[in-house]
Amino acid sequence: MPSVAREADIIIVAAGRAGVVGAEYVKEGQTIIDVGINVNAEGKLCGDVAYAEVEPIVDAITPVPGGVGPMTIISLMKNTLKAARKEVYKD
Repeated sequence: MPSVAREADIIIVAAGRAGVVGAEYVKEGQTIIDVGINVNAEGKLCGDVAYAEVEPIVDAITPVPGGVGPMTIISLMKNTLKAARKEVYKD
């Protein structure tokens, strides 16, 4: 799997296991979207990507917490507003 992941420009990780994607999975220039949310041995929230290992290598990576979650909320609010406008201006 690491060799396949290194070929991608964008990797979206949703494995459900803390730190499963490490430096061997990535290459320079990639964008990593970490969707996972886990609690590590110290009781802190972390993602499926070993952030400290991967961050110096790739061009961009979403943090956990604070990465994908806020974007999901923004998208939900945008779609709610769009649906409300359609309902108000319905013929």
